[in-house]
Amino acid sequence: MIELNKIYNESNCETMARMPDNFLDLTVTSPPYDNLRDYKGYSWNFERVAEELYRVTKTGGVVVWVVNDATVNGSETLTSFKQAIYFRENCGFNLHDTIIYHKAGFPFPEKTRYNPVFEYMFVFSKGKPKTVNLIDDKLNKYSGRKVARQSGQRQKNGELKENSAFRNNKSKEVKLYGVRDNIWCYAIGRGNSTSDDVAFGHPAIFPEKLAQDHILSWSNEGDLVYDPFMGSGTVAKMCIKTNRNYVGSEISREYCELAERRLRPYIDQGDMFYENVSKNDV
Repeated sequence: MIELNKIYNESNCETMARMPDNFLDLTVTSPPYDNLRDYKGYSWNFERVAEELYRVTKTGGVVVWVVNDATVNGSETLTSFKQAIYFRENCGFNLHDTIIYHKAGFPFPEKTRYNPVFEYMFVFSKGKPKTVNLIDDKLNKYSGRKVARQSGQRQKNGELKENSAFRNNKSKEVKLYGVRDNIWCYAIGRGNSTSDDVAFGHPAIFPEKLAQDHILSWSNEGDLVYDPFMGSGTVAKMCIKTNRNYVGSEISREYCELAERRLRPYIDQGDMFYENVSKNDV
């Protein structure tokens, strides 16, 4: 009932209602944050979306939820944390990882608090993640050198547990690159988030590299990736470039048409990029 490599012009709950259980390998998305922006006046039901995402995600599948909080009456709303707790306590997801999306720059300076330069990227898993491809791009300061045997991690009782990597070796050569940390930094804005000028017709795009890094980390080629808030089509584009299948939902026809124009150079001219589905078809 769901055609792959389509962006459906409808609510995400309508799209997911036609998905069978255990359908998706990965979801990468950034929902509207509180009331920070007016997305053509549309609203959405967080609880219903979260519950449906659990149903349609495969066992071992992952949901990447990029979110932040508004500041209202002098206080951050904590909406991001409330959503994370709901995913875990009410839906059954594990909070597998919490990654900080550090923006290299900020739109305006703050006068009473430190400048806001990060967002949360909650990585939820349905059970143990079936795919983990950690990115090795952190340059090691001591690469090429031999390092001495390490004693390992401190245990709850205060004792040190031997590091298995050094169990049979007195020394080990440091690799040129190691696994990155859980703070990911991306330049934002025109010319940085994407080179596709058409994408900036959407008010809140996230960097292509961010979407690509999560797609590479939590899925394999041929897997199915979903974005329930497809917007300008960033996740779809990066699925095309990394040989994944995708499905998207976008309730705004204007943004669907924007995504169509953006994706056109990357896929066959004869393909359709979104489908307008009426409620009578659901």
